[in-house]
Amino acid sequence: MTATEAPSLWVGNASGFYGDRLSAVHEMLTEGTVDVLTGDYLAELTMAILGRDQLADPGRGYARTFLKQMRECLGLIMERRIRVVTNAGGLNPRGLADRLTDLAEELGFEPRIACVTGDDLLHRAEELDLDGPLTANAYLGAFGIARCLDAGADIVVTGRVTDASLTVGPAISHFGWTHDDLDALAGATVAGHVIECGTQATGGNYAFAEALSGHDLDRPGFPLAEIEADGSSTITKHEGTGGAVTVGTVTAQLVYEIRGARYPGPDVTARLDTVRLTETGPDRVRIDGVQGEPPPPDLKVGLTGLTGFRNEVEFLLPGLEAEAKAARVERQMRAALAGNEPEELRFEFTPAQDPHGATQDAATARLRAIARDRGPAVIGRRLGAAAVELALGSYAGFHITSPPRDARPDGVAATHVLVPAAEVEHIVITPDGEWERIPHPTRTLALAEVPDPPQPEPLPEGPVRTVPLGLVLGARSGDKGPDANLGVWATTDEGWRWLSHALTVDVLRDLLPEVADLRVTRHPLPSLRAVDFWIEGLLAPGTARREGVDPQAKGLGEWLRARRMPVPELLLERTPNGEETR
Repeated sequence: MTATEAPSLWVGNASGFYGDRLSAVHEMLTEGTVDVLTGDYLAELTMAILGRDQLADPGRGYARTFLKQMRECLGLIMERRIRVVTNAGGLNPRGLADRLTDLAEELGFEPRIACVTGDDLLHRAEELDLDGPLTANAYLGAFGIARCLDAGADIVVTGRVTDASLTVGPAISHFGWTHDDLDALAGATVAGHVIECGTQATGGNYAFAEALSGHDLDRPGFPLAEIEADGSSTITKHEGTGGAVTVGTVTAQLVYEIRGARYPGPDVTARLDTVRLTETGPDRVRIDGVQGEPPPPDLKVGLTGLTGFRNEVEFLLPGLEAEAKAARVERQMRAALAGNEPEELRFEFTPAQDPHGATQDAATARLRAIARDRGPAVIGRRLGAAAVELALGSYAGFHITSPPRDARPDGVAATHVLVPAAEVEHIVITPDGEWERIPHPTRTLALAEVPDPPQPEPLPEGPVRTVPLGLVLGARSGDKGPDANLGVWATTDEGWRWLSHALTVDVLRDLLPEVADLRVTRHPLPSLRAVDFWIEGLLAPGTARREGVDPQAKGLGEWLRARRMPVPELLLERTPNGEETR
C-alpha cells in the first residue's frame, strides 16, 4: 500500500507531563477510536527529578506512574491491538522495558516491547565539554520509534526524544515516509506539538475560557490527531468528553514553547508561518499547508545539574511595625549563623494586605529567609533551629509557618547545548532483542531567522478605551531554561491588524517592567494571527531555581493580559465568542 492509499492514523495522547491524570490512559482506550496511544512524561524539569531518583537508586530514572497505568490497562491494549509509544523511559528506558516485561508476565500477557536509547550522554560529559551535569540527554527523532513499530512492537519505550516524535514516529511507520518527505514530516510534527501537552489542546489553561461556555472545562478530554498520508491532520477529541477543540485552543498550544517561525527537530524543521487552521466541525480543527525544511545539523542536548542545596524558613509578622520586626529578626538570624554562614542567605519581605484588616491573615506580613550552599550541612536543620531559638526572644507575635526541615537539592533544569548529530548514537532494541543503529538525516540546513513578513494594513483611527489586553488578546507562556517564551494571538483579522502594529518589543517592555532590561526577540506569525516573544534571561539562572511567584513563566502571559493599554473600541465590540475560525 502506498502512502497516498493508506488510511488515516488516529494518534491519541494520554499524558502531558509526569504527574498528569492517572486515569487518562484508561479513558483514551475506552472512550473512542485510537490506533496509537502516546504518553509524554518528560518536561525539562522532570529530567532533573529523574536524575535525583537515580542518585538514590541507579535502577530507577523512569516514570513509575506508567507502570501503574499499564497494570490497569495492558489487557485492554492487547485486546484492542492498540500500540503504545511513550518517553516514560526517561533516563532508563531499558530498565522500564524490563519492568514492563515483568509486569506483563505477571498479568499473563506477552506484548512485544521495544525501546529507543542512545540519547544519554552523561558518560561522555567530559569528552563533549558538558561541565559535569546531573543529566545530559540528546533529543532524538522519530525514525527509531518507526523502526520499532516496523519490527512489530506493541509498546515502544524511549528515553529523551522530542515530544512531537512520539506522534511522528507512528506516522512514519504507518505511511512509509522517508527523510525526504519533509512536508509530511513537518505536518505530523505540528500535530505532535499540538497534542503533546495533553489537555492544553482541548481547553486546559486556555486564556478565553469564557468563550468555551457550555463545555465541561473542569475535566477536559485528552486530544487526538487524525493524521493523513500527506502529513495534514485534524485535531479532535473523543465524542462526549469534556473540553473543546477550537482554532483558539489549537493556536494557544501552537504558540507555546516555540522560538519563531522555524520549529526545529532532529528529522525536520517545520515552518510555523505556513500552518493553516480550519474549523471543520464541532471539536475538529484541520491543520494543513505546513512546509518542511531539512533539520539543523546539530542535536539539542538538555542538561540538568545540582548546583547545591536550598532551605528556607518563613516568619509571620502580625500587626504594627512589620518592617521593624522584619529587620530585627533578620539581624538575629544573621548573628545566630555568624561564623558558619551559607554561601547565600537573603531575606524577602512581603507586606500585609492591610495591617488594620478584619482578619489576622490580611493583617500579617511575611519575611522569608532563603539559604543556599553547595552542601546540606550548613543549611539543613540548623537554619530552622536558629529560627526556633528566637521564639521567646524576638518580635511581638513571633511565629513561623512550619517546623525546621532538612535541606533539599537545588536542581537547575533546562540549560542546553548543541552537539553535532554524528556525535550521538540513535539506537533501537527491537522486540526480538536485536540492536540497530538509526542513521541521522544526511541532508541538513542550518537554522536562520525568518525575515519579518509584511505587516497588514493598520486599523483606521477611531475611539479607543484603556482596558486590560486580555479582553481582546490571548496569551500562553512557559520556560526554556533561563529564557521564557510568550505567545500572543488575536482571534479575528481586525484584532491581528491591531496586534501586529500595537504590541512591539518596546511596548512589551513598558507593560512588563521585569522584561525592560532583557533581550527580547519578536517573531510575527500572521497565519496564526500571533506574535511570539522570546525573552532571554527572565528565568535566570534556570528553571526551578529562579525566585518569585512564577519560576517557570507559566503565568507571564496572563500577567500581560491583565495589563492595561488603549484598545480600539471596534475590537471591544467583537470580543471572543467561541466561534473562532481561520
